Amino acid sequence: MLDFERCWRATLSRDTRFDGLFYSAVVTTGIYCRPSCPGCPKRKNVRFYRSAAAAQDAGYRACKRCNPDASPGSPEWNLRADVVGRAMRLIADGVCDREGVTGLAAQLGYTTRHLHRLLTAEVGVGPQALARAQRAQTARILLETTSLRITDVAMAAGFSSVRQFNDTMAAIFDRTPTALREMADSPAEHAAGTIVVRLSVREPFDSQALLRFFAAHAVPGIEEIDGATYRRSLQLPRGAGVVALTAHTGYVEAHFRLEDIRDLSTAIHRCRRLLDLDADPLAITELLAGEPVMAPLVAAHPGLRVPGAADPEELLLRTVLRQTLPGREGFAAAAALTRRLGRPLPSPIGAVTHLFPTAVALAEAPLAKMLPAEAAGLLHRVATELAAGDLTLNDGGDRAQTERQLMQAGLSGQGAAYLVMRALKDPDVFLAQAPATGRALHSLGQPTSLAPTMRRAEHWSPWRSYALMQLWNLHPGDFQLFAPAREAPSLPATLAA
Repeated sequence: MLDFERCWRATLSRDTRFDGLFYSAVVTTGIYCRPSCPGCPKRKNVRFYRSAAAAQDAGYRACKRCNPDASPGSPEWNLRADVVGRAMRLIADGVCDREGVTGLAAQLGYTTRHLHRLLTAEVGVGPQALARAQRAQTARILLETTSLRITDVAMAAGFSSVRQFNDTMAAIFDRTPTALREMADSPAEHAAGTIVVRLSVREPFDSQALLRFFAAHAVPGIEEIDGATYRRSLQLPRGAGVVALTAHTGYVEAHFRLEDIRDLSTAIHRCRRLLDLDADPLAITELLAGEPVMAPLVAAHPGLRVPGAADPEELLLRTVLRQTLPGREGFAAAAALTRRLGRPLPSPIGAVTHLFPTAVALAEAPLAKMLPAEAAGLLHRVATELAAGDLTLNDGGDRAQTERQLMQAGLSGQGAAYLVMRALKDPDVFLAQAPATGRALHSLGQPTSLAPTMRRAEHWSPWRSYALMQLWNLHPGDFQLFAPAREAPSLPATLAA
C-alpha cells in the first residue's frame, strides 16, 4: 500500500525522478498526474495510485499538462521476481493483446481469477485494465507521430473495434482521437514507414556507457553503432523490425520500421528493457555511493545501466557461442551464422541487414559441419529445446527456475547467471568469476580470489548487477565473460570465411 505522507512529500518536491513510481489524482478536477506535475492541488483533494491504469479505472482522466501516461515505468517491476512483477513485464510485452488474459495466466501457471486477485491487491487493477492503459498510450503515440488513418491506429494499438477505441480514448484523455491528433504538433518529416517515439528516461542516464558496451558486443549484420546511434534488427511476434536509438537529454529517440505495426507496443517495451530505461538510479546510487570501492566509480558514472536483451532467445544462443568458442570467435560465429541462416530484412538499413537465426533454423541446420564439435553440440541442444518449447526465456520467467533450466541445458553457471541478469533483468547478479571482473578488481587494487570478492559484493546487494557494470565500465573493451579453455578450438575456415 502506498504511504500517503511519502507520496505527498514527493509530489511537493516536483522531482521528475519520482515519475512512474506512483500517480496522483485530484478528486475535484477528475484528472491524474505525474508527481512532478506543476499543478498545485490541495492536500485534502489528492489520492495516490500505484499505476496509471488504477487511476483510469477509478474514473480519472490523464492530465493534458504533464501527460502522466508517458512517464517512465516503475522500476519495481524489474526488481520484483514474484508473480506480480512477472505479470507486469509480460503485460508490457503485449501478451494480453496476443493471447488474452487466459494466455497470460497460463504462462505464469495461475488461474485467471487468482492472477486478477493478485494484481488487484498489488497494483489496484487487473490485467485487462493494465493492457487497456497500454493500448491507449500506444494509440496516442501513433496519433501524435504518424499520419495513419484512425481505423489503422485502432488496429495497430490492439483495439478490437473503432468504437472501443473511441470510447477508451475519450474516457482516458477526454478527447476524441481526431482531437488528440489536432492538438499535437505536426509530425516531423521522416523516412516513409518510420515511426518516431520518444522513450522517457529516468535521469541520470549514462548513454555513452551503453554505446560502448553494445559496440564491444556487436554482431555485424544485426546491429551497428553509427556515431551516437545504436541500430539493430528486431524479431517481433508478428514480423521483423529495425530500430535506431539515439539518446538526448531526458529521453531516447527511437525510430522504428516494422513489418506489422501491431508490434509497436512490444517493440517499445523491448527497447526500454534493452536500455534499462526504467531503472531507479537514485536508489542504486544511494546504496553504492556508501561503499568505498563503488563510491568513486558511481561519482564518475552516475546513471550507469545494465544492458538488457532485445530478444532473450537470441542472447541465449549468442551466449552459447561465447561459452564454447574463444575470444572474439564467438562473435565471429554469430555473424557467420546470421549471414547463412538469418532471415534477410525486407528493407535493410545501414549495416543492419538480417535477423539473427531462429532456434528452429539452428536446430535444423548441419551445425556439425559449421562449428567445432563442442559449440555445434551445445548450440544444437539449446536450439532444439527452445524450438520444442522445453526451454523458455522471457520476461515472465521465474529467475531461479530459469537459471536452473539453463544449466540443465548445458550453460555454465556463469553463462546462466549472465542471461538472468540481462534477459530477465535481475538487478542482483554478480559474475565474480568472469575474467573481465577480475581484471577490473585488480586495477582497483582489490583481491580477485572468489571468497573475498563475493564477501565484498554482499555490500552491493540488491544492486550487484549495477556494481558489476561499474567494474566492467573501467575497461569497456574487455568483453571476456568466460575463462578460456586449455585447448580452445577455432572456427572452421568454411564458416569463418
